[in-house]
Amino acid sequence: VYKPGTRTKYSNAGIAVVGEVVEQITGVPYSQRIEETILKPLGMTESNFVLTPEVDTKLATAWMWTLDGRRFKAPKFAIGTAPAGNMYSSVTDLAKFLSCIFRDGKTAGGEILSPETLKKMTTPPADSNGKPQGFAIGFHVGTLDGHKTIGHGGAVYGFSTTVEALPEQKLGVAAVAALDGANGVAERLAQFALRLMLAQKEGKPLPEYRTTTPIPPARAAELVGAYVREGFPATITELNGRVWLAYGDFCREVRAAADNGELLVDDPVGFGAKVALDEKHNLVLGDRTLERLPDEPPAPAPERWKGLIGEYGWDHNTLYILENRGQLLALIEWFYSYPLTEINENEFAFPDHGLYHGEKLFLTRDASGRATKVVAAEVPFLRREVGTKDGETYRIKPVKPIDELRATALAATPPKEEGEFLKSDLVELVTLDPTIKLDIRYATTNNFTGNVFYKQPRAFLQRAAAEALVRVNQRLKARGLGLLVHDAYRPWYVTKMFWDATPEEFKDFVANPAKGSRHNRGCAVDLTLYDLKTGQPIQMVAGYDEFSPRSFPFYSGGTSQQRWYRELLRRAMEAEGFTVYEFEWWHFDFKDWKKHSIGNIRLEEIPATTAN
Repeated sequence: VYKPGTRTKYSNAGIAVVGEVVEQITGVPYSQRIEETILKPLGMTESNFVLTPEVDTKLATAWMWTLDGRRFKAPKFAIGTAPAGNMYSSVTDLAKFLSCIFRDGKTAGGEILSPETLKKMTTPPADSNGKPQGFAIGFHVGTLDGHKTIGHGGAVYGFSTTVEALPEQKLGVAAVAALDGANGVAERLAQFALRLMLAQKEGKPLPEYRTTTPIPPARAAELVGAYVREGFPATITELNGRVWLAYGDFCREVRAAADNGELLVDDPVGFGAKVALDEKHNLVLGDRTLERLPDEPPAPAPERWKGLIGEYGWDHNTLYILENRGQLLALIEWFYSYPLTEINENEFAFPDHGLYHGEKLFLTRDASGRATKVVAAEVPFLRREVGTKDGETYRIKPVKPIDELRATALAATPPKEEGEFLKSDLVELVTLDPTIKLDIRYATTNNFTGNVFYKQPRAFLQRAAAEALVRVNQRLKARGLGLLVHDAYRPWYVTKMFWDATPEEFKDFVANPAKGSRHNRGCAVDLTLYDLKTGQPIQMVAGYDEFSPRSFPFYSGGTSQQRWYRELLRRAMEAEGFTVYEFEWWHFDFKDWKKHSIGNIRLEEIPATTAN
């Protein structure tokens, strides 16, 4: 990437080259050489670069996580850069390694490191201005409360590890987490443990571990919005009581300190960065102030970028190309976001910071201009076919023919419920507000199964929910928008048909008839926004009834305009007592749903109603 000797850059590939040199000189595999010269002499019997059956039986279950709320088990495979990491170990073995460092590289059986080598490993070179850099050979070098520290953090799919030591005090900590990218937690625990040991050693009071709580709703609402500083945008979003700040390379969770209420970043990636609003409601991040932007939709993404936006790569390592207020971004390894500089229509440069500075991203397009492959930092990522193209309806292949399922569902009975419920008072939405548009997909073949379920395209809700929805629609008119309803009250037998028709891998997107749906109670609605002038639906990140992660309310991809409208709809619905479903941006449940029983009356059997 750079001419040798001109710049420092984090590089797993560079360390892997060193491992290849070791193999060439010694004539044995790198892992074997390390085992013979370091691991065995130190008694590190639980450390290995090879996932043997014995190691696998001791391996903790590791987890991946995403910003949109998913968790799944991490894959197990050799990444191929063993010299740069990927060693299986335990905290006990890592403690043996630290003990050797504290003994100046010696063990009971002899010397592993010469004092001269150890000094080079723990003494950082100076930069061009004579200032010591933060890294030596294999160790970062810093300070903790005035004491010199050495150590290193590492992460591989599903695991995060920190080794931190005070060499002068001969105190060290190894902390691990079986969660991807959780180095912030491991580092904080390691540093806290060091402070505990220092205090104990010095006879001082033990320090307190600072904790946080969720931000109160009213305070969170004040934070929500878009901000900008020197052309770089930031966004604060709230979802289900959690507040997220997207700025720079990260999307970070913000919480309130339990001791004094100040707002702090606190999530697996890190802790402690302060967040505040000034008297003008601008965003203050440390010594930076970001100006609050008007609550208006961002400009559309440039046309030349639309064929690039999407997902690329693998299930365990997905690269997202997305747009944010005129910037194209690469979201790498789930939560590392890099703004890209456009060189030409198929070539972009990574920013001059982070892991990929000095490197580029290249795109390959098909005849229609749609990207089929991204090469990022020399790694090819093929486009993932996720969801549907704009304007198309997502389809599944029903497990059984719909007519067969219909007969079974009509013959079945809803689950019995205990308790007292309010008397059903289903109201036809258009009788309360005729400007609420209907596009009842299940009365047509334009739905995820391609079959008709309703004989009439009608939409009903329990009266309190219906009146709340009317208030949402009236409020949106000030923005030139209205509500477009796809479904509301749904008979139980239709819910059973959906469940029985849907393959197992998509069950998160349909309700289990054994429990009944909130649609069955007349307290759930599927809807989107439409433009009052044109009558056309507003384009969202994903289409209605799309069975894919793009449908999640906090999905990171798409364009900033699509995400803004998605958030506007959610905020408007939440203001009137609705809550979004965790897997579907279009599905909202009314707060009183528990007060109503499961209904099974067909739409065509409900008498016409009027507002009263």
